[in-house]
Amino acid sequence: MSEQKTEGNEKTFTQAELDAAVENRLARERAKYSDYDTLKDKAAKFDQAQEAAKSELQKAQERAKDFEAKFNASEKALAAAKARSKVAAETGVPEALLVGENEEELKAHAASLLKWRGDAPKAPNRGVDHLLGDKSGKSGTDLDAALSSLRDGLFPDK
Repeated sequence: MSEQKTEGNEKTFTQAELDAAVENRLARERAKYSDYDTLKDKAAKFDQAQEAAKSELQKAQERAKDFEAKFNASEKALAAAKARSKVAAETGVPEALLVGENEEELKAHAASLLKWRGDAPKAPNRGVDHLLGDKSGKSGTDLDAALSSLRDGLFPDK
């Protein structure tokens, strides 16, 4: 490099020397970032993998949330069924008629049904036990005779 000194002891460079210095500096800078494209590709792949993992995590969290909601609904339904059964046993009101989600609601509903029913007669026993003689005083042969006469009245030809 040829240097020229000027009046203020300042160096001056030719255009070729300046171009060479700039080119040298640029070459060093380019060397520093020569693997930039490779690193950029790796970073992009890493970001994609993170997004995919994040998506899988979000999906797993949503599934867990759904299962928790179903579990809570099942638990609530089971508790309501237990309460309904308990209130039905305590009050004598059939479970199918009881409406409510907790014991207090079910008891209130059972009380309103019992109040509504009042002193209405209970349905008669439609079983055959009362025909067998224990309660009516009829013997088994009396029952056979009664059935035969009923049959003869309904089907006189036989």
